[in-house]
Amino acid sequence: MSDAPPDPTNTNAEPAEGGGLKKPGFAQQLLPWIITLACFGYLYTRLSGAAARDGLTLVDYLGGIFGRVSWTHWLALMIPYSAFFFLIDSLVVWRVVSWFNTPIKYTEILPIRGSSYILSILNEQVGKGAMGLYLNRRYGVPGWEVGSSMIFIMFCEFFYLLGWATIGFFLRRDDLPEVFGLIPWIALGAAVFFGLWLAFFRGPLGRGVELRDKPLFKSFRESGLARYLTIVVFRSPALLAAVVIYTQALNLFGVEASMGQMLGYLPVIFFGAATPGPMRTVAITLWVILFPGNEGEMAAFGFVQHNFFIFFNAAIGLLFLRRANRELFGEASTESSPAGS
Repeated sequence: MSDAPPDPTNTNAEPAEGGGLKKPGFAQQLLPWIITLACFGYLYTRLSGAAARDGLTLVDYLGGIFGRVSWTHWLALMIPYSAFFFLIDSLVVWRVVSWFNTPIKYTEILPIRGSSYILSILNEQVGKGAMGLYLNRRYGVPGWEVGSSMIFIMFCEFFYLLGWATIGFFLRRDDLPEVFGLIPWIALGAAVFFGLWLAFFRGPLGRGVELRDKPLFKSFRESGLARYLTIVVFRSPALLAAVVIYTQALNLFGVEASMGQMLGYLPVIFFGAATPGPMRTVAITLWVILFPGNEGEMAAFGFVQHNFFIFFNAAIGLLFLRRANRELFGEASTESSPAGS
């Protein structure tokens, strides 16, 4: 039996005998690998073609791109941005947990949020599951209530990214690929859905419906419009900072882009990167699609941007790991030990 706790945010898992969780089916496990291989195949084809046009091997072609980048300038952009994102991300988690689960200081959420980034290397939802375990063991918050808070954060994340993508579209619609014309229609459909969602959990639409009273939906029952907007406002400085940083970082790779273009692109790419499964690979592939003619530069840019962000956040987590372990396991072991031992 695995010692890993079930992820309280995983609403797709099915109960098994004994209260455990069934493993996903074979097809469900295979699909991410198929998508990942398709993305790598597409990237390889585009990069090989670009290298051949320059009369270079693929290794020499990519090596030349990496060699032209000023990595000291790039690090000077990315390190402060990653630290800033961590503070904003922790602020959102602190606000939601304080609303729905237990009063907690902002400084107390930093160790567990930082440590969860280490697990997020594998899957963002595993990291959120670790936060759920921490809050359950340290503060006695029921697991499904923590899961409700994590789902609330992800729900707001979708609307926050879609909202900024819509703003970016109307600001720079002439510079964006034709497919981005779907964004306003998606935003309209999402707005209608959100109105019905509020009416179900806060209005008469869901009155008497058993689903509304499930523990997993606790955060939605307790949230009016103001709370959703608060999370969007709290999140927004991180995206606006990313627009500035990513535009400057892209210039270091020899590709010109405006902040208006980035405002249109980044919400879509970030949404892909935040989605469970193989979507980080899809997000890297999107850079190549969005900037045709710069295949090598965009593949290198997407690769280093996403991977640096993931691993640097995990490095931040290492700074807090000892404290998080002490608070989670040290106190638990102290409480369970016999008196005087």
